[in-house]
Amino acid sequence: MKKNDINYFQRKPLQTTVIGSYPLPGWLEFSAQNLDQFGPEDLAELQNDAVTTVVQDQLRAGLDMITDGEQSRLDFNLSFYGFLQGIKMESTTPRLFGPPAHDQRGKHQIVGQLSAPKGLGTLSDFKKLKQSVAHLDTPPILKASVPGPYTLSGRLLPNSDYIDRYAITEALIPIVQQEIVDLVNDGCQELTVDEPSMSCYAHREDPIRLVDIFNRTVAPVSGKVRLSIHLCFGNYKGRAVGMRQYKPMFPHFLEMDVNEVHLEMASREFSELDIISSIAKVKDVAVGIIDVKSYYIETVSDIADRVRRCLDYAPAEKLSFAPDCGLSQTARWAARQKLANMVAGVDIVRRELGLS
Repeated sequence: MKKNDINYFQRKPLQTTVIGSYPLPGWLEFSAQNLDQFGPEDLAELQNDAVTTVVQDQLRAGLDMITDGEQSRLDFNLSFYGFLQGIKMESTTPRLFGPPAHDQRGKHQIVGQLSAPKGLGTLSDFKKLKQSVAHLDTPPILKASVPGPYTLSGRLLPNSDYIDRYAITEALIPIVQQEIVDLVNDGCQELTVDEPSMSCYAHREDPIRLVDIFNRTVAPVSGKVRLSIHLCFGNYKGRAVGMRQYKPMFPHFLEMDVNEVHLEMASREFSELDIISSIAKVKDVAVGIIDVKSYYIETVSDIADRVRRCLDYAPAEKLSFAPDCGLSQTARWAARQKLANMVAGVDIVRRELGLS
């Protein structure tokens, strides 16, 4: 199908996709750690080249849907705080030694009214992604991802004006809303709102309140873009932070105004896989069948078997497949092979079903 084909953006059964992030090429990571050695034009060139590199990795794997790999972000969540006004960035890391954990990421003080007059940076990222595939007659579907306001609120400290996390979240909703509106206006057809904090803390928070926050956030673009939500349990330095159970979220999260729900399954040995049955009755399901926390390289046969297991609970037209989470914490050599095997395994089942 060509770019101007009216059916180009329609979803096909057993689609292969990614969440958002991809490992930084070594030279980009070096430059990020030595910013004082590069000028702004140097850095822009480095990031543009990185997007081209990441896109090529995804195209070689054969993915149906790709992202820019979030090459302008050092961390999915943390990088966005540099765009916020009204905060004082954390000056020192709380803990420098010992095993990696979330407590090594401190929190920022709120010192004024929260705003983001220049946006959160995803619009320029999406423009780079579009440019990177402009030469292709039949490009893959392009996806953008943005952090949801509840997740984004997690590293900001309450104060007298923003008395708790929910007050901070409310202040961030219009900022995220504007970001997703700008993306849709720029032609984004596939948009993930990433809310891992909702899945991590649903067991101790009111899930109905979380659903309300999400639905109000995406309301301005509802029906104008294919929306998905990524519900994982954290992946900082390859470690989870949440309880790693979906039971506290459902059935309440079925009321989220999205077309697709992405679930982390591979790292959890496909525990609660039957939950995709109830989700598929009302939404599409993107099943995580690649474990980004493990350096075991899933074989093509592994992937095909996992896809067949999912088909026991949901029809092919409701399913897509992806890694459990973003790949930024996975070495690039492993990410490349995992994605290639994922596509090859899914293709086996497609052929078995007469879909290829």
